[in-house]
Amino acid sequence: MRTVYQALNPIDAHLVKHALDDAGIPAFVLGEHLIGGMGELPATGFVEVRVPDDWYAEAEALLQTLPLVNDAAGPVEADEDDEGWLTE
Repeated sequence: MRTVYQALNPIDAHLVKHALDDAGIPAFVLGEHLIGGMGELPATGFVEVRVPDDWYAEAEALLQTLPLVNDAAGPVEADEDDEGWLTE
C-alpha cells in the first residue's frame, strides 16, 4: 500500500477516495478515526488515502486531474461557470 494523498480531514479524504473508486482504482482511507485523539498524535497529517502498489501510477495520474485544495500548487481557482468535479 502506498499513500497517494495526505488529506486535510476525513471529508477531504473520502472525496478523493470516491473519485478513485469511480475510476476503478481501489482506495482506502486511513487515520480518520484518530481525529480528536489526545496525547502524542500530531494536530494534522494523519488522515491519508492509500492504494495498492500496483495502482499507484494510475492513482497519481488521476489525482493530477482533480481540483484538489491540498496539493502542492495551492488552492484551485474555480471559474464562475465551474460547478466543480463532484456535481453531475
